[in-house]
This record gives sequence, C-alpha cells and structure tokens, in this order.
Amino acid sequence: MSKSRSAGVTGRTVVALASVLVFGVTALGWSQVHRLTSGLSTADVIDPGAKTLAGEQNILLVGLDTRTDAQGNPLPADLLNQLHAGNASDGGDNTDTMILVHIPAGGAKAVAFSIPRDSYVELAGGYGKHKINSAYTYAQVAAANSLRAHGVGGAQLNVEAAQAGAKNAIKTVEALTGLTVNHFASVNLVGFYDISEAIGGVPVCLNAPVHDPYSGADFPAGQQTISGKQALAFVRQRHGLPNGDLDRIRRQQAFMASMAHKVLSAGTLTDTTKLSSLIDAVKKTVTLDQGWDVFSFAQQLQSLSTGKIQFETIPVGDVDLKTPDGDSVQVDPAQVKAFIQQAIGGGPRPSTVAPTTSVRGSSGVVVDVDNASGVDGLAGRVSQQLGGLGFTAGAVSTVASRHTTVVEYATGDRAEAEQVAQFLGSGVRTVADSALRHGHVRAYLGTDYAGPGTASTTPPPAPPSPTPAITAGNTTCLN
Repeated sequence: MSKSRSAGVTGRTVVALASVLVFGVTALGWSQVHRLTSGLSTADVIDPGAKTLAGEQNILLVGLDTRTDAQGNPLPADLLNQLHAGNASDGGDNTDTMILVHIPAGGAKAVAFSIPRDSYVELAGGYGKHKINSAYTYAQVAAANSLRAHGVGGAQLNVEAAQAGAKNAIKTVEALTGLTVNHFASVNLVGFYDISEAIGGVPVCLNAPVHDPYSGADFPAGQQTISGKQALAFVRQRHGLPNGDLDRIRRQQAFMASMAHKVLSAGTLTDTTKLSSLIDAVKKTVTLDQGWDVFSFAQQLQSLSTGKIQFETIPVGDVDLKTPDGDSVQVDPAQVKAFIQQAIGGGPRPSTVAPTTSVRGSSGVVVDVDNASGVDGLAGRVSQQLGGLGFTAGAVSTVASRHTTVVEYATGDRAEAEQVAQFLGSGVRTVADSALRHGHVRAYLGTDYAGPGTASTTPPPAPPSPTPAITAGNTTCLN
C-alpha cells in the first residue's frame, strides 16, 4: 500500500458542486446544472427511512483512496504516477477524508465536521472496532467477494461493491455523531486534481516551507495559489507535520474554505468556459446518492453565503492510541455527539439519535443490564448512567457474547424500553419478552454497541488549545 494517501479530495469537490448549484438560478446556470445532473454518477446508499428536521441536510462527504473513476473504470497508470499515487493495485478504498456537513433550514450557518480517518470506533455491519476509514473497506471487500462468486466483474463489480462500502460508512458515522445522514457524496483520487485546475487554482498559506517525498508536497512559506498535482499534494501531506493527521485535516478545511470562497466570489460560475470545465471534472469523479434533488438543494443554498460555512474537527483524546490496528485516534462517541449538538444549535435538539440528556427515565421501572459485548465493566457504567437519568438500577451481569444490542420489556413497559433504547443509541431495537415481570426492562449490550459507557472510565485527554475557526471567506496560514 502506498504511504501517501488521498486526503482532502471530497469536501472541496462537493463545496464546488454546491457552489454551482447556488448559481443555478440564472438562465445559464440552470442549463449547466441540467448538464451536470444528467451525467452524474449516482448510488443507492441512503436508507429510505432516513429523516431529519424539515429543511435540514446532513451530508456525508468522503474522499476515496481508490484507483477507479466514478463509473468504476481503472484510472490510467501514467496519471497515478504523476499524482504520486502508486499503481492501480496499491491501497484499498479507504475513506481517507470524511466530513459531515450540517446545513440548517432557513439559510443559517452551515457547519462541516471533519472526522479523523484513524478515529477508533465500533464499525457498523458487525466488523468490530477499527479505524473509521475502514468501515467502507470491510463492507466493500465483503460485497466484492460475494459478487465475484456470482460471476459479476469489471466496472459493475466496482460500482456495486462501492455502494456497499458507502452504506456501511454512513451507518458508522451516524452511530458516532448522532446525526442522520440524508445525503452522500464521494469523489475519487483524481477528482481533486481536475477540479482545482478547472477553477484556476486555490489560494493557500503556509507558516513554513515543506518538502515531503511521500505526497510530493514541496511548497515555500507564505501565500500561494496551487492547482492540479500541487493541490492534491497539499491536502495529502501528513508526514513531517507537527501534529500529523490533525494538521492535514486543518489543511483540508482551509483548502475547502478557500475553494468555496473563490468559486462564489470570483467569476467561475459566470464564466462559461470555467463552469463547463468544472462540471466536466465533477461528472468524471463525483458520485451522489440517487435521491438527491439537486434543484431543490440549489434553492435551499441560495441564502448560504461563503461566510456562513464553518469548519470544525470532532473532539479527540489520545492521538497515538495503541490498538490492534496500530496507532489510532481516541474518540468518545458521547463527547462527539454533545460537541456536534452544541455546534449546530447550542444544545439538545430532536433527532433520530437524541443526546443522552433528553432521556428521562421512570423511577418505577427497573433496568437490568447484561453485558454481552466482551468489554470489561461496560454494564456497570451503563447502569450507573441510566440511574442518573431517573431509572432504577437493576441487576448487572456478564453473559455469553452476542452481536446485536437489544432492549427487552415486559407487557405494558414498551414506552420505558424505547427510552432506554434511545439512550443507548442509533439502531437499538426493543423486543417484548413475556418472561419479564411488569416494571422490568432488560438491556443486552452486544458487540455492536457503541453508545454511552463505551469510553474508558478514565476520560480522554483534553484536546489541545482551540485554534482559530476556519470559515469560507479567509485564507488561514497553517502548518
């Protein structure tokens, strides 16, 4: 696997796409948007039941370390060599950039949350605990093996396997963040190259000169405009940076902000040649979910100026956490959920996965907790937190391992069971059990459990001192 990996590919791409849509209200713009949407690759990856508050959008943007285009065809070897990307067989299709964008109703400030690719989390799909960028890979590889066994190959195999990978990445991000993803966009390795060139380069600023043979990054200090392979190297570099991948994330955010600002404030969208080149680049490299109504999205974004896009990174603990997958980034799902809720609205709000503070238990209901996850002490921590919410703590025990987390309830106690399930997190089912006495609920914590209590009893180290927020409208100097 090549040591240099694709990084800030996707966020910049889709912000540029969104910018195209913003200006779709002009006669020229609408015709160009139609040309774009008629040729975009799409994938069936969003759960039909995914619901958010009316008018809100939660968009997962991913940059794929893949060597195929949006149609599943291999990228040319000479192009990969030019991009310092290794050959077409190198690497897996990891999501080396993951950004969750929350766009509120009414044109208020949008917030883009970067998720470090090495965040150590419980993956959806029953794959266990690994780095979050492998959520896509595990499901993609499993689907590809199944497809080959059924005689499927070539571009069709690549497209269908990628779709399975995307679904699993979405579910994993939902469990970590507490937000329901209702749109998805991905871009392949070469997309960043093409799109940055289409708009004539992007202004960036570095605190010091850098030279990194892995990514090909070779830049002086200070303000500069970059495009093509220089732009790709800028957002891919992580070797030699003081804070490693966290500095790379800051670069991705700064580049996205600068790109959005240039597209919206300069003549890109009113210049027919530039706009045509941008659309051609997007069509070759970007995949959107099938249900994305881009015309309606364009209307929603009309009031979203570049100054209303803010970039954040989810809170992290130990950035050198030792795991079976190597050095990883420690994250606490409960802390991540609270951080996101505060960033998007200043406190708890209704959602498919409510913050834990919104759950209020009944002191008359006893909750027993059975630990079937294999995580030491988990049942005790969860029982203690449920007691703090008003439930009566019941028996705590360790039982034989099982995968699925479920809450069982006695006749008449379904409402209380659903409150417990809501506290435990997204996707936890409730099941009636006639063997239970009225007033009793039993929570089985399976190996898929990633909710409150999963973090160590020792809180993760506090994140470093906050750095200035990056918004689309400034050029921030960084490492």
